[in-house]
Amino acid sequence: MLLFPLATGAAVGLLAGGRIAPVLLLTTTVLALFWIRTPIESWLGTGAIRVLTRQERHLVRAIILPLATISAVTLCVLFWQGKNRELVWVGMMAATAFVGQMALKRMGRAARMAAEMVGALALTATAPAAYCVARGRLDEKAWALWLVNWLFAADQIHFVWLRIRGARASRFSEKFTLGWTFLAGNIFLGGLLIIACHFDWLPELTLLAFAPVLLRGFTWFARKPQPIVLRRLGWTELAHGLIFSVLLTAAFSFAR
Repeated sequence: MLLFPLATGAAVGLLAGGRIAPVLLLTTTVLALFWIRTPIESWLGTGAIRVLTRQERHLVRAIILPLATISAVTLCVLFWQGKNRELVWVGMMAATAFVGQMALKRMGRAARMAAEMVGALALTATAPAAYCVARGRLDEKAWALWLVNWLFAADQIHFVWLRIRGARASRFSEKFTLGWTFLAGNIFLGGLLIIACHFDWLPELTLLAFAPVLLRGFTWFARKPQPIVLRRLGWTELAHGLIFSVLLTAAFSFAR
């Protein structure tokens, strides 16, 4: 959810004549900020693992300081002489999404999936950010890349939750009871994409990029029950993410 959108936004920007050096700087910044998140949450006591002893505090501090330094230096280079100022808007919205995710986590297990989807909104912000630094501007293509990457991530999150909850479901009626919201969401997503492509709000090939995940969502309701293997499910969704990124890059790069 972090690297595939970043690679997609960067590839679309570079194929349109963008620069690679700012993309490498942004990648370094994003990775440093992503790695620093868990130690900070542990220090603040908002994560699954909390810092309890003085030794643990020293360890967390030793991790936070170099990562914070790296991210600060690369950000300064990105913004040097007033460059990439539009990137601030993306950063502010991503930070707001992370705060919203933390608030949802505090509401308990009932809001866990919603928290993951809000968190995905922040992670997929790497798509418009990478496009922005490559092309030097934040235009409608950047916002469209963010939207479709988030829609894909949200679909993946919902499907994984459904597979885990529906691992023992054998009949269609049982699957429908558990996953009618996912099924309705898939139908809504497909209709939304068709309308967006019809009115040229999105490239037509965007439908092809979403086709594999939409198809796997619909066919799950008709398939015979299978034991869930979480590692296999993870690799399968990773493959879907890779295929989606490649097809989406082609859709936006070769659009009219």
